[in-house]
Amino acid sequence: MKITSFNPLIVTTDAEGTVALFEELGFEKRHSKEGISIYNRTNIRMKDASGFHVDVSEGEKDWTMIRMNVDNLEEAIAFLEAHGFHRARHEAANKTVDTGSSRFNIMVSPSGFILAVSQHIKEE
Repeated sequence: MKITSFNPLIVTTDAEGTVALFEELGFEKRHSKEGISIYNRTNIRMKDASGFHVDVSEGEKDWTMIRMNVDNLEEAIAFLEAHGFHRARHEAANKTVDTGSSRFNIMVSPSGFILAVSQHIKEE
């Protein structure tokens, strides 16, 4: 498994205000994805001039996690589960979420920190 990116992911009830805050800090919107999961959420990827990324997503409550993109989702999940992580119960039957351009699972560590592990789907 290779990690392809690693950055904070902020889930918030005030996505618009959070995006505006990061824009004032010098970040620009780089990519938006709508209609994610059964909850029809939107995710906005932002980047600043130094190359730092932050993702902002809509949610019913506020929480922060680490987003980790990998080249092999199944391998990453198996690795994390072998280290005591479990899949969060946010999706029906713990299914992998498929957005069409990526697949992801939310993984929770034994101590409670959260990783959003995703793999981008590349067209051949």
